[in-house]
Amino acid sequence: MYLIKEMPIAERPRERLEKYGASSLSTCELIAIILHTGTTSASAIEIAQDIIFDIKEASGLQDKTIAELSRFRGVGKAKAITLLAALELGKRALKDEKQMMIISTPAEVFNLVKDEMAGLKQEVMMAIYLDLKGRLIAKKQIFVGGLNQSLIHPREIFKYAVKYSAYSVILVHNHPSGDPEPSQQDLDVTELICEAGTMMQIKVVDHVIIGKNRFVSINDYIKKKGGK
Repeated sequence: MYLIKEMPIAERPRERLEKYGASSLSTCELIAIILHTGTTSASAIEIAQDIIFDIKEASGLQDKTIAELSRFRGVGKAKAITLLAALELGKRALKDEKQMMIISTPAEVFNLVKDEMAGLKQEVMMAIYLDLKGRLIAKKQIFVGGLNQSLIHPREIFKYAVKYSAYSVILVHNHPSGDPEPSQQDLDVTELICEAGTMMQIKVVDHVIIGKNRFVSINDYIKKKGGK
């Protein structure tokens, strides 16, 4: 175990935030600051690492309850409440901006996710959830790894659509090669998810593939190929 106070001053989360700003910190470091302290057996950083290992990404926090967060070593009810309070405060701070963010074109999808998908070494599928007016509700990482029809589970996509009361969803994933041209596998997976969306009465608006500074809308791709 290592304590934060044993780290070089320049590498400590609070000092780095003060010098470089909150955006320079990793999700793990931000959680460690919110936790404030560790335990006799684990530092705040180590506790934060446990949480990140479980939730995978920051948005996973919103799916956790006080009881679930309290089960992590060194968290407990008080720190769980603090984490959820910090999350809610951030959501409220961004609420007005999100209410104005309407996603209606593949280019807007690209601009929304390009920074976090740029340079990824493996394929990642995300789902963008929209309300009746096409306003962004949430975006969620759904799958990591090569898209395979036998591995992709539409229920993972639509359980969050139900959770967020979404009217529609846009799929987006990256091609680490940099070439966004859809593969047959991409087309098959899109068809599978669209069929599931029809049964759920949740429209799959499009599937956008992100390459290196480029993107392809599968809707547009199919139209150009003369498909339905």
